[in-house]
Amino acid sequence: VQLQASGGGLVQAGGSLRLSCAATGSPFTIIVMGWYRQAPGKPRDMVATIIHNGMTNYADSVKGRFTISRGNVKNTAYLQMNNLSPEDTAVYYCKGSVRGEHYWGRGTQVTVSS
Repeated sequence: VQLQASGGGLVQAGGSLRLSCAATGSPFTIIVMGWYRQAPGKPRDMVATIIHNGMTNYADSVKGRFTISRGNVKNTAYLQMNNLSPEDTAVYYCKGSVRGEHYWGRGTQVTVSS
């Protein structure tokens, strides 16, 4: 199973970005898809997760600003990020979990300038 994340970039504070994640190589529906982020010198933290039934979970720091969703195409997920702040600057990783296995995509850089 391979996950491909895209959509990162440079944006000014208050701006928006939409990250996309597509998982390929799995014959099964990926049960949980999520976004994590890691800033320099900090651990990798959960940003948002979504279960196949649509149930979502968010880090407190992004509630009300970020929205995770699953796409119509099987095993895709999106992260809509609004009202970005410099504290959101990090490498964002997509993660998929299925049948007890966890898969990570390569990160995409999000940089928010003040």
